[in-house]
Amino acid sequence: MRTATLGPAQRAEALARMAERELDVLVVGAGVVGAGTALDAVTRGLATGLVEARDWASGTSSRSSKLIHGGLRYLEMLDFALVREALKERGLLLERLAPHLVKPVPFLYPLRHKGWERFYAGSGVALYDAMSVSSGHGRGLPVHRHLSRRQALRVAPALRKDALVGALQYYDAQMDDARYVATLVRTASEYGAHCANRARVVGFLREGERVVGARVRDVEGGQGRPGEYEIRAKQIVNATGVWTDDTQALIGERGQFHVRASKGIHLVVPKDRIHSSTGLILRTEKSVLFVIPWGRHWIVGTTDTDWDLDKAHPAASSADIDYLLEHVNSVLAVPLTRDDVQGVYAGLRPLLAGESDATSKLSREHTVAHPVPGLVVVAGGKYTTYRVMAKDAVDEAVHGLDQRVAECVTEDVPLVGAEGYRALWNGRARIAARTGLHVVRVEHLLNRYGSLTEELLDLIAASPGLGEPVSGADDYLRAEIVYAASHEGARHLDDVLTRRTRISIETFDRGTRSARECARLMAPVLGWDEQQIEKEVEHYEKRVQAERESQRQPDDQTADAARLGAPDIVPL
Repeated sequence: MRTATLGPAQRAEALARMAERELDVLVVGAGVVGAGTALDAVTRGLATGLVEARDWASGTSSRSSKLIHGGLRYLEMLDFALVREALKERGLLLERLAPHLVKPVPFLYPLRHKGWERFYAGSGVALYDAMSVSSGHGRGLPVHRHLSRRQALRVAPALRKDALVGALQYYDAQMDDARYVATLVRTASEYGAHCANRARVVGFLREGERVVGARVRDVEGGQGRPGEYEIRAKQIVNATGVWTDDTQALIGERGQFHVRASKGIHLVVPKDRIHSSTGLILRTEKSVLFVIPWGRHWIVGTTDTDWDLDKAHPAASSADIDYLLEHVNSVLAVPLTRDDVQGVYAGLRPLLAGESDATSKLSREHTVAHPVPGLVVVAGGKYTTYRVMAKDAVDEAVHGLDQRVAECVTEDVPLVGAEGYRALWNGRARIAARTGLHVVRVEHLLNRYGSLTEELLDLIAASPGLGEPVSGADDYLRAEIVYAASHEGARHLDDVLTRRTRISIETFDRGTRSARECARLMAPVLGWDEQQIEKEVEHYEKRVQAERESQRQPDDQTADAARLGAPDIVPL
């Protein structure tokens, strides 16, 4: 099977092919649920299309806590079915579907009270581990362990001695959420789905009550290409997350449920600011706070506040940042300051607000409905259980298809890059010797691309300069920037610095030092002239400036106004 490439030519071809003949299923929205739905549909043998108004995962699915987890706090709510479901998915991703992208991560839970708390929390974590093993996919993670205060301070010296009397350590998993979605899209494309980003649904096609297709605008435009396409489909799946209500409004129908947005922000700080060999999970008055290992950094998050302002660019305010710093500093011996914060990002959770008994509630977390013939809506949920949501959405769509359709098979469909990954990992020293790259560089590539690493090594072999690190962002090779544009659907500098890599949150300059070099690397692939290169760099610098300004504002309203000071490079 050839490896799917999502370059400019493939995008143009996908739009043209979708407009040529009626699809079985058209998925709107390429976050993790939409991308997962496209993969589910196409691997059942259905003619499938996927369109996204902006970039893959540009909304919620690139701004999460980067965790694949069962949800310990749901055990406290006695929602055992949800935890079991999530733990099964965690195990599948670690062991079979994406071992190159999903990795184990340890967490330390500090105990503040002697006696009862160790018994209470320990029982919960023991049940968590037992449910993981009983799911049939949980043997790959170490079991939890009880630690004394001295043992806890040995693995996490950053903690204040008076912040704990002991601790529990357990394991969950993490991934780069945006990279995971891009890999999902490529996998769907490999099996035959037509996938196009920067393609916005501006209206639905109707025949009487039935929705029979969508009008899709190519927001990139381009000489010789039509600006708008009519794409017909027997079933359309609305998987637009926090934009669900906006998409539903295009058919003029009142939805059976509403989706409201809750904002969560995260801070990124350098590894040396918190001396610990394990992540941390801390209780707050509202929920929990995570300190998550992230390469040469830590991610600290998250908040949970209502958001009814701009959905495309949720803004972190000064108050949000202070909240996180105050809570994490309550347990740290050496407090973090604003100067320690390298990056900040804000995302929106799509939370359900039901309004109809007709809503088909398939779990506590997500909902699937069929509001009008030809249109399925899937909303809510959590990243970890995206595959279950996708299955439920396609099952619902299948009810409206006049044909026999196979059952879901995605439990046995590894993502591109997974096959052969472990063998390559075992041979990483030989790859390093063969290519001249340091073994650490090879490990970095394998954990981002899996067996697709060979495609990047081919680029470097053809142009050795691509084996050099990006200026101002030493963790990434120049080949990765070219590959993002040629193989992963990146259309703009912002796509590369923010989602294909994490340069925008992993450097103190937020990627501005790397911007021009990256734009020049992308230019030959995307056909940019000097004017477009300058436009891309200027837009990115304005975006960074607007984000920095928003993070100095005292509240959501002023932060939102400041962030909107930088317009999108492609107006929607």
